[in-house]
Order: sequence, then structure tokens, then C-alpha cells
Amino acid sequence: MKPPIFTLLAAALIWPVITHAAQANDSAYTDLDLDKCRTVAEDEMGASLLCRGYAGYDVHFAESDLRQSILYGAVDKILENEVFESFEVFNHVGSKIEWRRDTTGTPFATILRWFTENVDDQAGMPTKESTGQVLVISRVAQPGDGLGCVVGYVDALSNPDANELARKVADEQAQDFACGRDKSTWFGKRGDKSGEPTYVWPETSP
Repeated sequence: MKPPIFTLLAAALIWPVITHAAQANDSAYTDLDLDKCRTVAEDEMGASLLCRGYAGYDVHFAESDLRQSILYGAVDKILENEVFESFEVFNHVGSKIEWRRDTTGTPFATILRWFTENVDDQAGMPTKESTGQVLVISRVAQPGDGLGCVVGYVDALSNPDANELARKVADEQAQDFACGRDKSTWFGKRGDKSGEPTYVWPETSP
């Protein structure tokens, strides 16, 4: 006996949904332990480190004057040596990196929580209450282009759905983001603890 026509129609409607879900981007996670990274350069102001990332995609960490910067993937040497994207206030990064992967498993973006150490007006120094939290979304440099940079920011304290919003930004913005030309921006609500981003980019880029 043939199935009723409405059963066939229902199956036809469900199939695209299942196919789309199977092809969605997903996440992988790695730990960032700076004590296990290799020192590339060092001076009295800070250091540059090379850390293990995900599936052969390295993490390029730099610190200068208690401010930190990170690039990911097969970064061009010019960018690795000269790019520094951070915040005006003292800051430090979290220890868990989220890698957004496409349907082939290739990581194209990262999400990392940063802590902005704002000075408490009463204490005269950063406190737990004055510290901001920002999810920084970055483009992962691929072997064929060498371009990695910050794509956008989400204030983790001002947006209850901060993680979901950051993933949406990564999925929709990172792959087509032109590092060195496009300007990173904020997404969602932004509070007064988020801090002001800083941007140093070489005059000559790949």
C-alpha cells in the first residue's frame, strides 16, 4: 500500500532541515596555557610566544606593557611581528579557546574571553567588580592567505546570550573579513566595563 500523500509531504519538508543541520558549523575547544608555550622573543616590556592551537593551527601570543594580543593560524610573518590588537586598559586573556569549524572541519574563526582591568574609582586599582569581560572574535589565518585579525567584540557582561552572539558573528563575518582593510566592531549591547580596543597594523601587509 502506498503511503498517504501528507506523509510524503511531511518527509519532504523534514529532509532539508536534517540536511542543513548536518552541514552546520560547529566548535572545538583547546586550552591556552602560556607556561607551555615556546618563547619567540622577549624584552623588558613583555614577550612573544608560540602556542599549540587546534589541528596544526598555531596561537601567536604577544604581551607588551601588561596588554595582550593574539593571532591564530598560518599568520604571515609581517603580521606576526607587527600586529598588536588589544585594549587601552591593562588586560589578560582567558584559558579556553573556542574554534569555529566549517563543514570540512577547518577552523576559520576563534572566540576567546578577555578580561579588561578597569581601575576602580574608589580603590584606585582594578578590582573584581570593575573588571570587564569581552568575547573577542578573530579570523584564523589560512595557509593560502596568511591573514589573521580581530573581527569583532561582544560584551560578555552586557549580553545574556553573549556566546551565541559571538558564534553568529564568527560564522557570518570571519571568513569574508578583510584584515587590514575592514574595521572590527562591537555586536550587541556594550557596557562601560568593556574597554576601548587598540589597533596596530603594519603599513605593509600581505
